[in-house]
Amino acid sequence: MTHAAVHDSQVFDVLLDTSNTSADLWADSAYRSEEREADLKAQGYRSHIQTKGTARKPLSERAKNANHRRAKVRARVEHVFAAQTAMGGMLVRTIGFARARVKIAMMNIVYNLRRVAFLHVRCAAETA
Repeated sequence: MTHAAVHDSQVFDVLLDTSNTSADLWADSAYRSEEREADLKAQGYRSHIQTKGTARKPLSERAKNANHRRAKVRARVEHVFAAQTAMGGMLVRTIGFARARVKIAMMNIVYNLRRVAFLHVRCAAETA
């Protein structure tokens, strides 16, 4: 965890999970740079980072389509965080990082238990 003034892209290397067995890396355009792309390739990652457009150089149709395909995958993950926000908010008011981590972990556990129960009921209804 960092304070609010630090953007995630500034601690990108810390966010990489070396124990993750997938080589695919999905992120939004805030994380894209030529240097980062080269570093990721050298580390064996397959980058699926959104492409940036600028006022002087808008995205081509090909780049727009590629971003759209990437966004479909990323949306599945983003929706989980949106659901967590809906079920209690991600504003964490605690004293100290340790307590904040525990609170966030508990929120994740509750979300996952609710999700499992929902999927169980849904599967049972589909098979009936």
